[in-house]
Amino acid sequence: MMAMLEDYVALSKPRIVLLLLVTCYSAMIVANQGVPGLAVTVFTLVGLALSAGGANAVNMWYDRDIDPVMERTRTRPVAAGRVPARGALAAGIGGGLVGGVLLWVAVGALAAGIAVGGYLFYVLVYTMWLKRRTPQNIVIGGAAGAFPPLVGWAAITHGVAVAPVLMFLIIFLWTPPHFWALALYKQDDYRRAGIPMMPVVEGEWKTKIQALSYTILLLGASLLLYRTGVVGLWYLGAAAVLGVGFVAYAVAQLRESPPADRWARRTFRYSLVYMLVLFVAMVANVR
Repeated sequence: MMAMLEDYVALSKPRIVLLLLVTCYSAMIVANQGVPGLAVTVFTLVGLALSAGGANAVNMWYDRDIDPVMERTRTRPVAAGRVPARGALAAGIGGGLVGGVLLWVAVGALAAGIAVGGYLFYVLVYTMWLKRRTPQNIVIGGAAGAFPPLVGWAAITHGVAVAPVLMFLIIFLWTPPHFWALALYKQDDYRRAGIPMMPVVEGEWKTKIQALSYTILLLGASLLLYRTGVVGLWYLGAAAVLGVGFVAYAVAQLRESPPADRWARRTFRYSLVYMLVLFVAMVANVR
């Protein structure tokens, strides 16, 4: 029973959901200029976790034909046969519905609408349309993971402002260099599965050039958030150091000759630290 429960939890991709919750809660603190109330915090984070986890479960259901082919994904619950496809689909749809309703009733219509929009974008636009059709899949599809700060901001203010839009942009620009670093050292996986990731279709050099371009744009967007006045000098310093570091990693990745992938692996790991620390830094100057 416990093993089955663990497999159903794994459908939600908990580590990804945790990062999404960090970005959402950071936006909530910044919007409130302080720690928000317990009730709105719990309802927002639980609702978002159910919605995002549900979208991930539907993704595993839809990708049940290609996940077993890829080393990185073959142990996932559906791919490994531990969870039936219908069970994953039911869990995914149920999570999305319950999360959306919870946000609507307990938090607000705008926060619920944004969360549902993110769910539908990830499932319909990225998973079912873009992922298997274009090397720009992760560029456009990356918007799905950028919705949580908008959800968090709307939960507190019941509106949207420039600051959360910039937070959205930060995640949107972060996604390509993050996933392309992974794709560079897992490209054989994507090639076997027939997924047109950038390194497979366009080659490593073009992928690395574009990744570097996005890190430079990301640095600019992260610094621009300071101009909104909702974050302080601690954030500005962190954004500058982290952003320059990300650019440096991208340059090192660019200079590395195939088939070496040491810097691609390092860049992928750094990108995770970058996102976590950047959003935590946003609340450093909040009272």
